[in-house]
Formats: sequence, C-alpha cells, structure tokens
Amino acid sequence: MTNRLDTRFAALRHEGRAAFVAYVMAGDPDPETSFEIVRGLPAAGADVIELGFPFSDPMAEGVPIQKASIRALKAGMTLAKVLGLVRRFREDDRDTPIVLMGYLNVILARGLARFADEAADAGVDGLIIVDCPPEEAGDLTDELERVGVSLIRLAAPTTDDARLQTVVKRTSGFVYYVSVAGVTGAKAASAEAVAPAVARIREASGLPVAVGFGIRTPALAAEIARVADAAVVGSALVDEIAAALDVNADPVSKVMQKATALAEAVHSARSGAEA
Repeated sequence: MTNRLDTRFAALRHEGRAAFVAYVMAGDPDPETSFEIVRGLPAAGADVIELGFPFSDPMAEGVPIQKASIRALKAGMTLAKVLGLVRRFREDDRDTPIVLMGYLNVILARGLARFADEAADAGVDGLIIVDCPPEEAGDLTDELERVGVSLIRLAAPTTDDARLQTVVKRTSGFVYYVSVAGVTGAKAASAEAVAPAVARIREASGLPVAVGFGIRTPALAAEIARVADAAVVGSALVDEIAAALDVNADPVSKVMQKATALAEAVHSARSGAEA
C-alpha cells in the first residue's frame, strides 16, 4: 500500500530533511475559517496536515485542543463535514498528505466500512485513533487496508520492546511517538530523550517516526527534526486561533505566521546542524 504519506516521506529522505506536521482541529473556530487555515498550511510549509475531528471527551488532549474541539462542535462541525473539508481541499491540492486524528466512538457511530470508503473517497491518507489499542483495531485495520488508508499507531515512553512489536504490527505511513507522558501541550519534549526511542521504533517498524506532544517553539521543533523523521506541532497552532479570537483578529493569518516560523525551523534544522 503506497499513498501520499509514503511519497512525501520518501521525497523528504531524498532531500535530507524532516517533515513539519501541522495539527489543527477541523471546524475551529468555524467551518469556513477552518478550511481557509487548512488550505493555507502547505504554502506556509506544512509537509503533512494532521486534522483533528472534534469529540466531546478528547482524553489525550490538553486544554488548548479541548477548547478547540468545543469551539468546533459549537460551530456545528461533524465527521461528515470534516470529510467534506478534506474533499474540498483536494480540489486544489492533490499532493499534501492529510491524516485524521480523533477518537473511536465517532468512527463507530458512522460505521467502519462506511467511514473507510468515505475517507478514501475524500482524499484522506491516514488515520490516528487515540483510544483504539492494537488488540481492538483488527476490524478497523481491515477496512482501512481495503481502501488504501494508513492506520498510524502511537508509541510512548512507556512502550517497551515487547509491546512495541504489537504496536507496529499492521501500522503504515509512519509511527507517531508521543514524546512525553501526559496530554498534548502540557510538557516540553526533549530531543536527548527522544533520539534513542526514535531509533528503536524505526528499527522495529521500518517506518518513519513522527514525534509529537510537547513541541511548541521553532527551536524545539528544530531539535526534534534533527533526530526524528517529522516534528508534529498542534497546541501552539491552536493557541494562535484562540489568541486571535480574544482580540478579534484574523485567525488565518495568525496561524500562518506561526506555521511558517515552525516550518522554517524544521526544514533548516539538519543543514544548520551540519554547518
């Protein structure tokens, strides 16, 4: 199974740099503004877009993304509208990989086969389900593999070698390494701590490793980009939306400014280290 994720990571390996993965919540602060943000991210330097779908009880998220999910739900965002946003994005961008990230209840309510068909048709490349352990993912994995959508699994600092073998089985696209114990945006990642874990996961999976949770600044994103295949930033971008709303400013331009700074740091990280 080869999709946009495989193509993008292969190109980045050839270029000798890591990917900047930008996370935003679909529908935050409203569906139309959210679409403008997502549409603008590739030009701001995002190599992969991670698109959250809102859920009433986002247990892995810190306060910024919890609030983003609430804003999106209040604005009427649904899973069907998330897929519609992706479909609209694909009218102009056929190349940038999009990964949906969320919780299993929303997928189950839609139906696994129906969701897989609709996601593939919309142009989704991968799926991260935070609360679905490998032991419970067989049916979902079957449906996603049928339509060529990657199931991306999470590894954490607490994932030992034995558990890692289970985590990486039938994983594709990349492995998402949760760099800190806790929720998104709550603690800072450490490149020194991340590096050996990334190497271990790469060896076990044969896949790129993206590091997320705890990356908020361009400097830290660059540090992670020197040791991982991708740096994922979410809370820092979502915070820009909240800050813009507080002062009645344009959330799109605020997110693009932050995304550009993060992307430049990630893209130049390895050349700067070599220099």
